[in-house]
Amino acid sequence: MRNEMRKLLDRLEESGKQDFDLHMHTTFCDGKNTPEEMVLSAIEKGLHTVGISGHALTFFDKGYCMSNEKLSGYFSQVEGLKEKYADKIKVLCGLEVDYYSSVPEEYLKRADYIIGSVHYIYKDGEYVTVDKTADILKEAAERLWNGDVYAMIDDYYKTVADVVRKLDPDVIGHIDLITKFIEIDEFFDTSDPRYMESSRSAAKALIPFGIPFEINYGAITRGYRTLPYPEKTLLDFISENGGYFIRSSDAHSKENILTAE
Repeated sequence: MRNEMRKLLDRLEESGKQDFDLHMHTTFCDGKNTPEEMVLSAIEKGLHTVGISGHALTFFDKGYCMSNEKLSGYFSQVEGLKEKYADKIKVLCGLEVDYYSSVPEEYLKRADYIIGSVHYIYKDGEYVTVDKTADILKEAAERLWNGDVYAMIDDYYKTVADVVRKLDPDVIGHIDLITKFIEIDEFFDTSDPRYMESSRSAAKALIPFGIPFEINYGAITRGYRTLPYPEKTLLDFISENGGYFIRSSDAHSKENILTAE
């Protein structure tokens, strides 16, 4: 675990209150506001620490993420904000790295922290996004998994289970992102035994690493869900088996950054 993340977790354990938000996106990727606007909003919300976590490159889906050519400017700008606002807030420069991201090693080392996430399921040479629409997932299940949505979900969670080994992250991002659309299109059931076995197997594989999972509010602020990730039964399972959480806004605009607890 990187040093800045360890300091924040120690602070959280000592106080019992979270006064940081580490998951947010800016105009460097698919966010609406600049890094400086996000920092200023975090100051207004009373945070002690704010982390910018730009989406790292996925070569097969470039529309939402930063190109590797942008990384130098991204790090330089966010690191400049560290100095500019040092008397008001602690600014960290992170990356949200997908399981299938491609990032130069120098930037992985330069990052203050990494959020490890899974946004895709790889099947038969295709990268199926779980983050765009329910229709994409339903069509993929029919075409690539012979109509068996729970087989598709199992492949998703097998990838999630490997995210720490693959990425060495400091935070496990939205573990059950595949549930993003089920409140508006219930095309599978999270209480189904097959779903529960797949999701819990992934959680059991990740808990021993001692890395925090997110309670992620991103789908709420974008109108897809009324409850954060992970859904309650999985959240309870992780907690009961020794896992722990930090809150994350996954903000794509300055209004949605968390406030201090």
